[in-house]
This record gives sequence, C-alpha cells and structure tokens, in this order.
Amino acid sequence: MSEFRLGKILHASVIVQDTQRALAFYRDVLGLQVAHNRPDLGYPGAWLILGEQEIHLLELPNPDPVSGRPSHGGRDRHIAVAVNNLSALRERLDAHGLHYTVSKSGRAAMFVRDPDGNALELIEQPG
Repeated sequence: MSEFRLGKILHASVIVQDTQRALAFYRDVLGLQVAHNRPDLGYPGAWLILGEQEIHLLELPNPDPVSGRPSHGGRDRHIAVAVNNLSALRERLDAHGLHYTVSKSGRAAMFVRDPDGNALELIEQPG
C-alpha cells in the first residue's frame, strides 16, 4: 500500500446568503483581496486570498441553522486566522459597529462573526 501525507489547508468554504454583503465584510472590513480565477460554478460566490490560502464564499442554501449559535464564536465551528495587530483590527471592527468577543483562553485573540453567522477567530501573531 502506498504511503501518503496530508499537507496544509488550502481553503475554507463558508456559506453566505448574499455574496455582496459578505464581501462588504471580508473585503471591505477585513481587507481580503478577491481572487479573480474563480471558475463559473453555476452559483454566485467569491474566492478571497488569505496569505497562501483562501476563503471561498458560497452563495448557496444553508443546511445549518444560522440562529441559536453561541454568542462566543470559540464555542462554535470557526476559522482561525493570524493577524499582526489585534488592536488595529479591533478599532476597525468598532468603527463598523461589529460585535466581537475576546478569547477566553487568555491569548491575544478575539472572535467575530460575518453577516451570515460564520465565526472567525483572529489570533495576534506579530510579524
């Protein structure tokens, strides 16, 4: 039997109700760039560049409940992303009136949800 080894995560996909509304969060608030190599998949969406990885926005019917999720994203499925300056990001989220919670682990990290309730963990890693 041949051996194999899994590598890094290449992308994470999140389901969104409205691609443009999601882009207002991911692109306009968080500053992610849109990848222009997304093929026509037969439904709206966008691919966003996140370092060497991507976040794929899929505008499809959501099979998961969007209400009733924990207010703290650390108690829900989430995508963890490194950020070099957490206080600058906090200022940006405050300026846009977005709710976030700080990590309960004591790390320099916080959780925020996109307009569709998908949780992101933002962990400070200077550099």
